[in-house]
Amino acid sequence: MPLTTEKSIIIVIVAAVCTFATRLFPFALFGGKRQVPKFIQYLGKILPPAIIGILIVYCLRDFTNGNINTILPGIIASAATALVHIWKKNTLLSIAVGTIGYMMLIHFVFV
Repeated sequence: MPLTTEKSIIIVIVAAVCTFATRLFPFALFGGKRQVPKFIQYLGKILPPAIIGILIVYCLRDFTNGNINTILPGIIASAATALVHIWKKNTLLSIAVGTIGYMMLIHFVFV
């Protein structure tokens, strides 16, 4: 069942309003002279490293498979990402190097 133009426009508008609302919510809640609660500050410090850890585990999840062609590209790409991030301190560059490196490895080296 294809979407009509009207339904597509409504979907885009709803998505835009929801996205804008989620970006506006923290400023409306904690803006001005209100102090950010200690729990929110704690989450702001602890969640980024925790999320990175989860992403590393997800990236290397095929380690138990035992096939070197599935394990080695992930390890090499993860190491390249870490090294570029330590060297340049640029998150987007690190992500790009890891992603492009991984794709190049699985498509051209570890076929």
